[in-house]
Formats: sequence, structure tokens, C-alpha cells
Amino acid sequence: MKNILYVAIAMLVLASCEKPNKIGFVDNGVVINDYQEKIDLEAKYKAKDEAFRKRADSIGLAFQTEAQKTQAEAQRIARSNRKKAEELMTGLQQKQQQLQQQMQVEQQQLTQAFQADIDSVIVKVKDFVGAYGKTNGYNYILGTSEAAATVMYGEEKSDLTKAIVEAINADYKKEE
Repeated sequence: MKNILYVAIAMLVLASCEKPNKIGFVDNGVVINDYQEKIDLEAKYKAKDEAFRKRADSIGLAFQTEAQKTQAEAQRIARSNRKKAEELMTGLQQKQQQLQQQMQVEQQQLTQAFQADIDSVIVKVKDFVGAYGKTNGYNYILGTSEAAATVMYGEEKSDLTKAIVEAINADYKKEE
């Protein structure tokens, strides 16, 4: 009986010596939105989008000019050669459709490239948070956001958002 009591006491002592879990949390939205690489990426794609829009506007204006000339020509010809006038207008419509399709494809490519780069940034942030947790002795780092509040309450000292944003931005500056 004494041995059982000693074993129970020894187990209690060992259990009480076990270190508690270290848990922190981050606001995912803040970390991602304040990450300098994402900010730079958005600026890069904004510039690409503006250049695309300027080019599209320029092509649109050139097409409008061409369309006006073609319509005037078709009206002039229509009196004497209706078939030729219809061919001109059909050709104009086909060119308009081709230009619209081309612009749509380019816009889709730009959007897809941006999404792929953003997805890559999100993976980098996730990997960085995991490495940060491991390096700093965290058992868990939970994520929260406005859309999905998985952390309903956390002590301010457990909020790692600012520390992680600073660390990941410092790491990004080293890469540049």
C-alpha cells in the first residue's frame, strides 16, 4: 500500500513539473495585409492593370475611328453595291469580337497571375508563422480574422500579430 502511495505521489510530482503549452494567436488578415511582399505585389499588379487599361482604351479608340470610317464607306458603297457594304460591316463586327476576346483573355491572364502570386504569399506567411512558432517554443499558434473568429478571447500578451508582421517584413527585406 505504501508503494502505491509513493508511486501516486511520484506521478503527481512529475505531472506538475511538465511545462504548460505555450499558445499564441495572430490576426490572419492583419498579417497578410501588412506583409510588405503582398503590398509590393498589389502595387506591381495595379501598375500592370493600369497599363492594360490604357492599352485597351487606346485600342478601343483606334477601333472606333476605324469603325466610323468603315461605316461611312459602307453607307457610301451601299447605294451601288449592297453586298460589298454588308461584307465591310461583317468584317468590322468580326474584328470587334476578336478585339473583345483578346482583351478578355489578357484580363483573365492578369487576374490568374495575380491570384497565383497571392496564393504563394499566403503559403509563405503560413510557413513563416509555423517556423516562428517552432523557433520561439510555441505549441500552438491559432489564427483568427474578422470573417472567422476562431479565437474568441486571448490575452494581449498572447497576440503575436505585431511581432510576426515585424519579423516577416524584416525577413522579406533581407531577401530583396
